[in-house]
Amino acid sequence: MAEFGSPTASPFANTASHPQHRQPFRTLTLPLAMTPIELLCPAKNLDIAREAINNGADAVYIGGPSFGARAAAGNSVEDIASLCRYAHIFGVRVYVTLNTILYNHELPEVERLIHRLYEAGVDALIVQDLALLKLDLPPIALHASTQMDNCTPEKARFLEAAGFSQIVVARELSLDQIRAIREATTLPIEGFVHGALCVSYSGRCYVSQHCFGRSANRGECAQFCRLSFDLVDADARVISTKHHLSLRDMNRSNSIEQMLDAGVQSFKIEGRLKDAGYVKNVTAHYRQAIDKILARRPQEFVRASYGESHIGFIPQLNKSFNRGFTDYFLHGRSAGIWSMQTPKAIGAPVGRVGRVGKRSFVVEGEATFANGDGLCFFDAEGRLQGFRINRAEGGELFPLQVPPGLRPGIELFRNEDRVFEKVLHRSATTRTLSIILTLSEWEEGFRLAADTEHGVSVLLEFRCERTEARTPQQENMTKQLSKFGGTPFEVKSIDFRLRGERFIPSSQLGEWRRDLTSALTEACLQHHVRDVRRPVSPELDLSGCSFDYTANVANQLAEQFLKEHGAEHVAPAYELKEQAGATLMTCRHCLRYAHGECPRETGRAPRWKEPLALRLPNGRTFPLTFDCAKCEMSVHHD
Repeated sequence: MAEFGSPTASPFANTASHPQHRQPFRTLTLPLAMTPIELLCPAKNLDIAREAINNGADAVYIGGPSFGARAAAGNSVEDIASLCRYAHIFGVRVYVTLNTILYNHELPEVERLIHRLYEAGVDALIVQDLALLKLDLPPIALHASTQMDNCTPEKARFLEAAGFSQIVVARELSLDQIRAIREATTLPIEGFVHGALCVSYSGRCYVSQHCFGRSANRGECAQFCRLSFDLVDADARVISTKHHLSLRDMNRSNSIEQMLDAGVQSFKIEGRLKDAGYVKNVTAHYRQAIDKILARRPQEFVRASYGESHIGFIPQLNKSFNRGFTDYFLHGRSAGIWSMQTPKAIGAPVGRVGRVGKRSFVVEGEATFANGDGLCFFDAEGRLQGFRINRAEGGELFPLQVPPGLRPGIELFRNEDRVFEKVLHRSATTRTLSIILTLSEWEEGFRLAADTEHGVSVLLEFRCERTEARTPQQENMTKQLSKFGGTPFEVKSIDFRLRGERFIPSSQLGEWRRDLTSALTEACLQHHVRDVRRPVSPELDLSGCSFDYTANVANQLAEQFLKEHGAEHVAPAYELKEQAGATLMTCRHCLRYAHGECPRETGRAPRWKEPLALRLPNGRTFPLTFDCAKCEMSVHHD
């Protein structure tokens, strides 16, 4: 497609910004002072969502009953309502993923579902389909999913004018590209900071649909990119056999502050299919990392939610599932973003094999081991071999059977650390809001007031006799009124404003505390304010724009929205009509670069005979093309 601003342009095109591009609507730049910073964490279900909140999430995203881009991670509206009630006590926001493309017959069901989600208390929807802008919806905020291919300032301006409230930018963007988007829009920028990586730009991958009839844009990705391929040249000679499209996992722990300065306000952890241990560990790690920055820069940034997490473990990212780590293209192109040997998790290195016996072997290194640890290694053919330790005696390990490929000198990795997993499982992380209590007298009895750390106040009056005490009572009163265990609250201090010593039975104090807990919970829920849906700007002008299949328009309402704002031509989504010669994947990952044959890097043409292709073991072949101007590789129809 041509660039945005030309007669056949589309703001959906993944093109670089250019000064001569017209800007059909005005944008403003928000000041950085006291910008709320959000840690956004994944949740497969209600229990995992609560773990994310307890370990420090400022927002969680979770799938609803249907229409989420992870078909295996659905949840009932009732569970989501329960989650909202828990989250909102701490000012934590709940986003529901409704980010698949939609077919015409599904639109009435989607409309009904969104009304139910709004009534349940959901703060915003993460969406892809423009049909939602035409449905009769409640005033719920809409966030532009990364499935919308949000790569350019032009696209950001389009999304702002279309009424979106937050933009999830593509994982492939550099700091400079994120900064350019930040300068083009007033909307908060959401950027991925950790988790699995798709090799194709999100929303522009059609290979799963083409090969298996399972659309990634419908939440049914078959993970084509994790398969093993032969990389073949123009004469069908095999250059190498590897998992050529498999990437490492993202880890941007060391770049959080740079992302903040580039304009990211919401730091997103990927992983709606991950278990509770993964979510606890990764959430706690990024909570601590972000808090250190916020503590140093209190005049610029503020945390987006409230409360303190009480964590009973030390977060360690390399202990949770990962394929090795990369910061991807955040600082430009670099080697080591791929995991071509295996798409599986290998874990952290723990030493090299020393002596190998019939029933055991010795590991040389500083690591300690436990019964049940999972270890793995690459054999002489480069294949990953895994096994479990039955018994560990110092550095001597006894598996059920010594793997036949295990040899002295081989590097070992641990992909399951039983000691760490037990600590995660047993640690009951909690989150509490600090409160200050005041117990005072009035003409007809006593008043009990509470003030939370985020400005919520409750005052209860109790009619009863005021009995003078013969002995000091403050110690017992403090003990009884501080028993908020198992609730979202923790007493920081108690101010007694009594006219002398008063006797109040412990049972009465306990009843007052329980009444206060209920009232305070409701007050915190009332204090939570949801964002309101932004209107479509009257200045949105798509005159002269055309949209091809990569716009993912799969229903009449999405087409109508684009055309009523001036679009001249809108092609159907690939899922509706497979396009001859269509590009199945568009990737920043480049096999020329990965194999040391990048013309820009070497200053010469590749030494192999092109065009190249990827070939599956069943013989299906997928031609590759390279666009050096954009620094991209594309995968095409077989």
